[in-house]
Amino acid sequence: MEPDRRVLRAPLRLRGRAADRAGAAREGRLGPGPARLRRRADAGGLLLPVVAVLGNHDHHDDRPDEVSDLLRNAGAQVLEGEGTVLRCGDARVGVAGTKGFGGGFAGRSAGEFGEPVMKEFVRHSRHCADGLRTALERLADEGCDARIALTHYSPGADTLAGEPLEIYPFLGSYLLAEAIDTAGADLAVHGHAHAGTEHGMTAGGVKVRNVAQPVIGRAFHVYHLPAREPVTAAARTDRAG
Repeated sequence: MEPDRRVLRAPLRLRGRAADRAGAAREGRLGPGPARLRRRADAGGLLLPVVAVLGNHDHHDDRPDEVSDLLRNAGAQVLEGEGTVLRCGDARVGVAGTKGFGGGFAGRSAGEFGEPVMKEFVRHSRHCADGLRTALERLADEGCDARIALTHYSPGADTLAGEPLEIYPFLGSYLLAEAIDTAGADLAVHGHAHAGTEHGMTAGGVKVRNVAQPVIGRAFHVYHLPAREPVTAAARTDRAG
């Protein structure tokens, strides 16, 4: 069956990192990004649904739960290996999110070998990717009209162009792209790579967008998504095979 050619104009804001570049928690203070959300909530609630994942800065002072709680209390949804479904007019848009982690990309990536700390590094990347895949699959089973993969770290090298090659392994992991291509998505959105490039694509053909503010040059960007036929569990099995 041909995909539905309707275009979803989803009224939501996706945040690839909860706080601004200064970091979410520094010297005992939560950063201004969450504080702005709290002020907006106190003034009468968020104007649009906000879906967020935490980033590396939000973990710097070992207080990510505080950042998550602050955002949730302000009305945002914070995802980690989870999904949420938003109603956008008559359409249902599913968002699956994880912070993700580093490790590099196909042909130049870290493996679970050697010292325990190296194996732990790669296992954390794999754990994040597995959570993203599971969340996307659950959204497919719920019959969403469109699905978005939201991460902080990048799923591919395309959107890192402009960053020093030496730091690519710390900006993302191919495991995220594998999860997205296996489960299926209409769009993948990430941040983290401030000197990168906006447009990219996974090997499976899913569009990737780097929405780090220094890259897009504005507070937000608007993407139009086509409403597609829901992906069934059987179709996913055929694709994986």
